[in-house]
Amino acid sequence: MIDDSPRDKVRQVVLDTETTGLDIGQGHRIIEIGCVELMHRRVTDRTFHHFLNPDRDIDEGALEVHGITRDSLEDQPRFTDIVADLIQFIEGVELIIHNADFDVGFINAELSLAGHDVVDIRDCCTVLDSLTLARKTHPGRKNSLEALCERYEIDASERKWHGALLDARLLAEVYLAMTGGQTALNLASDYGKQAPQAQPSNQDSTPRPALKVIYANSEERREHQAFLDKIHRESDAGCVGVKNDATE
Repeated sequence: MIDDSPRDKVRQVVLDTETTGLDIGQGHRIIEIGCVELMHRRVTDRTFHHFLNPDRDIDEGALEVHGITRDSLEDQPRFTDIVADLIQFIEGVELIIHNADFDVGFINAELSLAGHDVVDIRDCCTVLDSLTLARKTHPGRKNSLEALCERYEIDASERKWHGALLDARLLAEVYLAMTGGQTALNLASDYGKQAPQAQPSNQDSTPRPALKVIYANSEERREHQAFLDKIHRESDAGCVGVKNDATE
């Protein structure tokens, strides 16, 4: 069961993965994993990031999304080489993952292939699905990471390709903005610049012109008075818009 309730935690970890394809049943594997640490709702400079050798080809559709080729992964470690460090980094935390079922499914499949003692990542940490949270917060709207970055005015201009570490950094900003804003943000980004502090903006700051007042002309005033007189004559209670003779 994935816990999708927003809660403040002392330490949280935002996680993302890239894979060789979409279907675990076809033997697809993780080729990149990226984690960003939050402490007291602040992004720290602690990260966990690895490219991984999947020992298999990468689907063309996946390649078009992340641009990671099999050749570029030949000298990278395998999941079994980094799993102990990964578990140590995320143990006991609340993991924040966008579309968590996908990433959790792939991580659990890798744990099984590695023969690790942890068979389900949720045995060592809780999982918050930020996509489920976004759908509750913004029902009926697009809630992809790209759409949320635009909605919360988070600079995603460097996201030419999907990348696990970059997407985890962006998701950290989105999560903080979506759950009440950031108390502080200090991204020592590997991508060369500090990301802006993001706050959702629902107000239009464009100056508005003064309202134009249109007064009734003499003919319209006569017609209005005649209508009030008619109501006064035909109503037992009279009409409040017509002066009573006794009070004049």
